[in-house]
Amino acid sequence: MRRFPNATGLSRQNGLDWAQPEQAEETLRSAGGPFDLIFDATGALEIDGHGPEKQLKAIDAEAMAKQFAANAIGPALILKHYERLFRPAGRTVFATLSARVGSIGDNRLGGWISYRASKAALNQIVRTAAIEIARKRPEAIVVALHPGTVATGLSARFAGNRNTFTPDEAATRLLTVIDGLQPKDTGGFFAHDGTPIPW
Repeated sequence: MRRFPNATGLSRQNGLDWAQPEQAEETLRSAGGPFDLIFDATGALEIDGHGPEKQLKAIDAEAMAKQFAANAIGPALILKHYERLFRPAGRTVFATLSARVGSIGDNRLGGWISYRASKAALNQIVRTAAIEIARKRPEAIVVALHPGTVATGLSARFAGNRNTFTPDEAATRLLTVIDGLQPKDTGGFFAHDGTPIPW
């Protein structure tokens, strides 16, 4: 996997709280921004013991709100604060992890209502933010990415017979996709192999 010697990472372990991204922004700013790439890998599939619903009757309002907080509101706040750390001119990429199940056009199985809806909301946030950012930074690229099924704790219970990638494999594939993005791709939703995913 490619390494980035000047990369700065933030996580819950070193102080990132999606509800207080302005504090993390100051940490990044002091690390020497502006940045060529800001990669948001936040998100959740199972929260406080609530996994994806299989039927409408399983919807729980509090659990659904937590899905939106983690998968849509958090990335929206990150974009709000970190957009100031984009390069004022030239190529900057903001990429956030979405999921193919957030595609409305690709939904043929149903179920997973809260998770699907929160990722669909994230995709709309990405699309809308990309339009606004392009007006002042025409070379900036804002995208949602689907990493495939990655062999992590998030997906372990739900992977089934799907092909999985190790975290390093998934990261390498996503970085390859990012390398190939052009300004015309801003606002898009792409799979780990670079193919566009329908909204």
